[in-house]
Amino acid sequence: MKKTIMKDTAPNLAASLRIALATIVLCGGLYPLIILSFAHFATPETASGSLLRDRAGNVVGSRLLAQAFTRPGYFWPRPSAVKYNAAGAGGSNLSPAGPEVRERAEQTVADFGADSRRPLPADLATASGSGLDPFITLKAALFQAPRVARARGIALSDVDAAIRRHADTQKIFWSREGLVNVLALNMELDTVQKK
Repeated sequence: MKKTIMKDTAPNLAASLRIALATIVLCGGLYPLIILSFAHFATPETASGSLLRDRAGNVVGSRLLAQAFTRPGYFWPRPSAVKYNAAGAGGSNLSPAGPEVRERAEQTVADFGADSRRPLPADLATASGSGLDPFITLKAALFQAPRVARARGIALSDVDAAIRRHADTQKIFWSREGLVNVLALNMELDTVQKK
């Protein structure tokens, strides 16, 4: 009886191993390779991570991920609950009525120099759900423009023109106002200043 059971399981085990190996090769190797090849053909920029490069060709970041900018000559992104770490994207899960969120918001308002005469746009005071939102609203960019122009020693009109060029490329469907990619805008201002 024991030998009969062993004889019957040997072919089943061999067939199961062949099926497992074929599944691993097809689903873990061939399918991802086909999808990646199609993505590189259909949308080469996004398939490569939407990377932005400086004039020397060095990668400085991704168009899709926020980076921390703190110097006054740069536009600052939305706050991040994950400290802009793409490996751990996510929100803080803190209550909007809690003291931690209030303290963070008060510090953010102070950092931006906002007051009752010049209120801070909402997106600059609140973190996004992922903590990695690379965009700010046109209103948020224009709010920061005087600080950036002053710190860089360039005309406010030049900074405003750069903002509007970037806002036109990212329209959102429920608003006529565009979104501004912070990294792309900062990179453009760096090239303008070096001329």
